[in-house]
Amino acid sequence: MIPHSTTHHSLPGLRTALRRLAHRLNLPVEQRARLALAVTQVAAGELGAGRSVTLHASAETDPKDGEPVLAVRLRTPLAPRPPSPKELKALPLPAERMPGAAAVWRLPQPQPSPAAHGAPPVTELLEEELKAAVARADALAEDHKRLKHELAETNSGVLALYVQLEERDEQLRRAHGQMLRELEDALRPSPVRVPGVEMAVHYEPAGTDAPTGGDLYDWFVLPDGRVHITLVDALGHGVTSTRSALDVTHAVRTLALEGHPPESIVARTDEILLPFDRELMATVLLARIDPADGRLSLANGSHPPALVVREDGTATFLEVRGRGIGYPLPGSEHLLHDKLAPGDLLVLYTDGLTESRRDPREGEQRLLEVARAHRHLPIEKIPGAIAADMHTVILHPDDTVALTVRRTHEDAHAS
Repeated sequence: MIPHSTTHHSLPGLRTALRRLAHRLNLPVEQRARLALAVTQVAAGELGAGRSVTLHASAETDPKDGEPVLAVRLRTPLAPRPPSPKELKALPLPAERMPGAAAVWRLPQPQPSPAAHGAPPVTELLEEELKAAVARADALAEDHKRLKHELAETNSGVLALYVQLEERDEQLRRAHGQMLRELEDALRPSPVRVPGVEMAVHYEPAGTDAPTGGDLYDWFVLPDGRVHITLVDALGHGVTSTRSALDVTHAVRTLALEGHPPESIVARTDEILLPFDRELMATVLLARIDPADGRLSLANGSHPPALVVREDGTATFLEVRGRGIGYPLPGSEHLLHDKLAPGDLLVLYTDGLTESRRDPREGEQRLLEVARAHRHLPIEKIPGAIAADMHTVILHPDDTVALTVRRTHEDAHAS
């Protein structure tokens, strides 16, 4: 049966001869159909122009791997140009171009069929190819349906997992937030309660992801009955700056309880902490208030000035020059003395309250006006009200502490 060679002058004759040859050679139906489409596509131009083509089939050895193959060659001796390799690769059954042939198809050597000598009508061969194509399409449709079902189940599982992860993430966020709130409560002591003064504080972090920034405060009663207040703003944000600020407040508290004068505490704190943390930088404001007579003393290390609002509405900033911890020549240059009369309000704060605005000086002026407007509110509401009004414009978010102390008409010695 092999070799086989025929010359053709029309597409129908070529197709018929090719299908009968493929049937006799026992080629698979789908491969036969692809071969017929590919050969027709290459020969169509030549036969349409009235030129002949030659179809040749022979048993050969594949030069690449030495396996026996069926080689089907289509020769177009009068063609003005042969098809390009790119065109041959794009055929329904890809082909190669070899010398003396327009295209060569190398197919696995088929096994002869006992009934291969019979040649059924072409319509029967076409119907067989059509059935194979329909069966292939049905199989692909079934695979597509199965894959869609599997994808839907996978998507459903992924969605359920996503929901579980979201719920878990929310639980972790709540637990994290609770832990940070507990840490914040531990780091920020409740107001001191002594006759003659009332105190309140408002703290606001730069962001909810780091609610334990470098702005800390501390207040306690000294052995002589005076109230000591420390306000610290350590460089940076987050837990690292919290540790730095906590170191400062602890050192200041120790020095104050040991009896060191307030004007020396800033410099002494720098001497104590800097050998252990050369990167530490913090501004510090120290205030001492005598609840009995309202006497006030302030020491400052690069911190924003305290603000005092008198009961009649007059207000002034209490400026004390000095340099903070980690700065060159740290310490307060002197101790400022003042006196709070009953009804007077003292406002201590970190720079996040005033420097969040376009101009710090404008921020200080607005703070003066806001504190004056809220001075008669209950003490526990004043710091939050001040912060709310100051933060209507925030250009540079920063940790913020607003701490207020008001002298009361209550006699400190009455108790």
